[in-house]
This record gives sequence, structure tokens and C-alpha cells, in this order.
Amino acid sequence: MTNTFGPAYNESIDGPRIARQMDIIRDYMLDSGWRTLAEIEEATRYPQASISAQIRHLRKPRFGGHIVNKQRRGNSGLWEYMVFVPARDMRQAEMEWETAQ
Repeated sequence: MTNTFGPAYNESIDGPRIARQMDIIRDYMLDSGWRTLAEIEEATRYPQASISAQIRHLRKPRFGGHIVNKQRRGNSGLWEYMVFVPARDMRQAEMEWETAQ
């Protein structure tokens, strides 16, 4: 089986760091705003290559099976991204939010 994070990945060394990076990027993106990699980098201080990889991972069931939309910004070659919680989890998320209020 192929390691999701590549051959140099070591769970004991890299696991907590990568998990925190994923959490920060996911939480930042879940407000439904369109963002470029540069904008995410500015907000999170993570490099664009790591952000791009984490956004790809967010689509996978193992990482939540999020919906990741992508579109060009204007008529340029610049791409922007928007992340949503999968529909099957929306009611649960709403209930958790209502409970927290």
C-alpha cells in the first residue's frame, strides 16, 4: 500500500505536524470563501505546495471526503478554491453548532 504522504513520511516525526497543518487549513477554508493558494499561505503561513497537497487530501474519504471546488479567478491562470463539508455531515455539523450556541 502506498503511503499517502510519500516515502520519507515518518508517523512519529511527521504525524502531529501534518495533522495540525491539515486542521488549520481545513478550518480556514470551511468558511465558504474563495481563496487562492497565495491567500491561504498568507493566512496560515504554510507554503503553497503543502496547502495544495492538503486541499487534495481533503477530498479523500480518509480526510473527511470534503467537497473542493476550484475555479479560475477572472480570466487569468490563477486558481481559487472553496471547501465544503460533505452533505451527509451537514446536519451533524448544524446540530453541533446549535448545541455550542
